[in-house]
Amino acid sequence: MSFRNDMDMVKEELSSEEKFFEKAVITERFVKKYKNLIIGSFVAVVVVAFANIVYDVNKQNRIESANKALSDLRKDANNSDALAKLKSLSPNLHDVWLYSKAVADKDLATLEKLKDTKAMLVGDLTVYEIAQNTKDAAKLDAYALSQNAVYKDLAQVQSAVLLMNEGKVEAAHQKLSLIGEQSPLNNIAKALLHYGVK
Repeated sequence: MSFRNDMDMVKEELSSEEKFFEKAVITERFVKKYKNLIIGSFVAVVVVAFANIVYDVNKQNRIESANKALSDLRKDANNSDALAKLKSLSPNLHDVWLYSKAVADKDLATLEKLKDTKAMLVGDLTVYEIAQNTKDAAKLDAYALSQNAVYKDLAQVQSAVLLMNEGKVEAAHQKLSLIGEQSPLNNIAKALLHYGVK
């Protein structure tokens, strides 16, 4: 009985070793067959990871340099070197800086140049500032009719006030009636309708 158990045990060991070697041979064949593809994939992953790290570091350096240029401009608004550096590093931030300076200085020429900027909201706000500063009811109306106007209701109120100053009370009331109930300027519009010239 013991001899038979020993034989069965030896058979099982040989069988398991045979399976192990068979798997090793299959793995070796697979690796030899796809060696270039495996190495290429590994290299590609390393290159992509390295490129991503370099891109992130470069992006962070650009952000820090742009912030430094903006800080320099805040100290000295006439620093042309810092302005040029900001424009090359971050055109959108450059346009935001020009917009804020033009609004503070009421510089209509600079605002006109910024009307077609790609900086988010700056183009819209520039159109509003030009219409407001020129006190042009037609420009305010055109701005209020634009699709995504930020200061739509404010432009309508200002246009209505300009119309009231010209004695066009009915037209002013029509403008004020366009301001919705949910608008923060609804109370002002009602006050102008009620207390304004009738």
